Amino acid sequence: MPTKPAPAPFTADDYRARMARAAESAADAGLAGVLVAPGPDLVYLTGYQPTAITERLTVLVLAAGQDPVLVVPTLEAPDAEHAAGAAALTLRNWTDGKDPYAVTAPLLDVDGRFGVSDNAWAMHLLGLQKELPGTSYVALTEALPMLRAVKDEHELARLEAAGAAADEAYGEIVKVRFAGRKETEVAADLAALLMKYGHSQVDFTVVGSGPNGANPHHEAGDRTIGQGDMVVLDFGGLKHGYGSDTTRTVHVGEPDVAEQRVHDVVREAQQAGFEAVRPGAACQDVDRAARAVIADAGYGEYFIHRTGHGIGVTTHEPPYMIEGEERPLVPGMCFSIEPGIYLPGRFGVRIEDIVTVTDDGGRRLNNTDRAMAIVE
Repeated sequence: MPTKPAPAPFTADDYRARMARAAESAADAGLAGVLVAPGPDLVYLTGYQPTAITERLTVLVLAAGQDPVLVVPTLEAPDAEHAAGAAALTLRNWTDGKDPYAVTAPLLDVDGRFGVSDNAWAMHLLGLQKELPGTSYVALTEALPMLRAVKDEHELARLEAAGAAADEAYGEIVKVRFAGRKETEVAADLAALLMKYGHSQVDFTVVGSGPNGANPHHEAGDRTIGQGDMVVLDFGGLKHGYGSDTTRTVHVGEPDVAEQRVHDVVREAQQAGFEAVRPGAACQDVDRAARAVIADAGYGEYFIHRTGHGIGVTTHEPPYMIEGEERPLVPGMCFSIEPGIYLPGRFGVRIEDIVTVTDDGGRRLNNTDRAMAIVE
């Protein structure tokens, strides 16, 4: 199969539209504006990522009816000027020895309530509060949880490419030897395969063998994988700036009846969650559909996490497929569907695909076989 060309870079107009949408969404939510610190929100809105996140204040100020302004340290201004979205905003820099909060304060409503990136440093938020005691702040995940949730066609192309690369990695990992090797060795193979297929960053390579598979976020360790082990493989990272995340559970040699039964239940649950995806359905409906299959099979107490999470410029972001989340699904949303059963001291099983909401249902971005693969 020929390699697809890399997606075209996002343009200043793309970032201009994102910043305008964020400012309008903030106004609709009753906020005076949005303050964006270095991290995924800043990358999404401007294409700028400082080479190092330090104690020096960097903040993007967005407000309806006001041009976007990025406040940066003078020594980092040259890098900011070359960001893909720089032409869509105004740079305001400050030099060491000056008060960055005094530089930022004139951009803010003195009595306003602002949405703030979740990963903003407390020292910076407290500095702004001291300069402007009449202001108040709320985390963006609380105020604008859907800021990055609905992907356009260019973002979807990146997520599709990341998912396809993860699928290629899985297609090769099931051919390597598992028995007699440490979990860390298989994890290293997975990381290398993700990079081979175009990932710029590997975020995680969970390899949970035997009883370690009953820990959903087990970090690959020195346990030697043995004949008869169930092995959970959960791996992903970033390609073209967007995330991959997939899980398959394999078995070293032939499984016994009980192991096969648990895997079958999880596979049925994952399918049920996928079939619940449609525009207008609540996020919790996906969780309910998958959870019902597992509960009806008698394993409800062993499904110990939400069914899914959103994905985009980070591998975990809103929306979340969890009971109580009544937000409706919208075409362009992308998220995982990953039910699991975890039997302490024995083994675990999880199956995960990234899914996007379409106009009439859902579409998987991971398409490897969900049946239990037998490995050596």
